Amino acid sequence: MKKYKWLIIVLNLIILLVYFNFSVARKETLLKDGKLILLSLAPVDPRSLMQGDYMTLRYSISEDFNEKSFPKRGYCVVKLDKNGVAQKQRFQENTTPLKQGEYLINYTSSNNWNVNIGAESFFFQEGQGEKYAKAKYGAVKVDENGNSLLVGLYDENLKNIK
Repeated sequence: MKKYKWLIIVLNLIILLVYFNFSVARKETLLKDGKLILLSLAPVDPRSLMQGDYMTLRYSISEDFNEKSFPKRGYCVVKLDKNGVAQKQRFQENTTPLKQGEYLINYTSSNNWNVNIGAESFFFQEGQGEKYAKAKYGAVKVDENGNSLLVGLYDENLKNIK
């Protein structure tokens, strides 16, 4: 029985490592090949006293939506202006219909007043809060399936804040 116990443990460890490496590879591919989209930030308290130097992000595209016809999980369809800033077109449950020049961003909504695109937190080095308080845009990379990854914050001049 001890032989099987160790075999099961090793097999589970191998499966866990394969899954972890696959997940990392997907994020690396998204960083390399994803479309850069700038999302306008809505005003929010920029610091969390309990977690240190940390900024909660809220996006303009998640405001002013129709609660009656709003799916709890789906895609926010955006179109980019000439500067690469996203303009919300609509929320939809499926990946289609999608018109020329539109991009998908996955979202979830646990209630009728909050939309979460998965990039609502930005951590930065202690003492750098003043620099990031000037952020006007959150930059995400998205793939064709709507998966998004926060890659940084941008100022009003569309420059990456570092």
